[in-house]
Amino acid sequence: MSGFTRDTKRYGDKLVYEALGSKWRRYHDTHCRCGLNWVTEHAEPAGFTVVRSGTGWVALIGPGLTEDVDESALTTDALWEAVTGKPGLGWPEPVKVIDRGEATPAIPQRPAPPTAAKRRERRPEAEPGPATDKQVKYLTTLVGRVGRERFDTAYNAVVHGTEIAPRGADERTGQALRRLSRAAARKLITALAGP
Repeated sequence: MSGFTRDTKRYGDKLVYEALGSKWRRYHDTHCRCGLNWVTEHAEPAGFTVVRSGTGWVALIGPGLTEDVDESALTTDALWEAVTGKPGLGWPEPVKVIDRGEATPAIPQRPAPPTAAKRRERRPEAEPGPATDKQVKYLTTLVGRVGRERFDTAYNAVVHGTEIAPRGADERTGQALRRLSRAAARKLITALAGP
């Protein structure tokens, strides 16, 4: 935002006018229409000094703007006239004082989000119970759709590495499903319901 600023960290003891580049470029394009850079072609030749350049703004000091002026009634008339070629309207602007000294209280930092490991630690363990009746019923329906061979392959893959034994040769589908835990039943549903 454009405005008169006194910031000891950035500008020392100088009073500067931080000019928002897009705002003043718009003024320049509307009123002057010369197509040149407003800072190098108008502000600097008028005696203003660029204190700091950055993305989208410049800080300026100079006669009639920040030097030899009544600080209680600061206006941008001198800059307006240099940039647009027309006299200003005399609107006063206050000085924004920014204190970045050592005594300035630090901005409280937000705590870092928990890592995946910490989220896993906080997560309650899955209930290690047997498969629910709904899971068994749904799996029975899925077995009818996908066929016995795909079911056997998926079942053995899901129970591999767990305490659940693979499906026996003479074991019925319902018996094998009732031996599953809730977590294993959920994995088997995902394996059979997928493509």
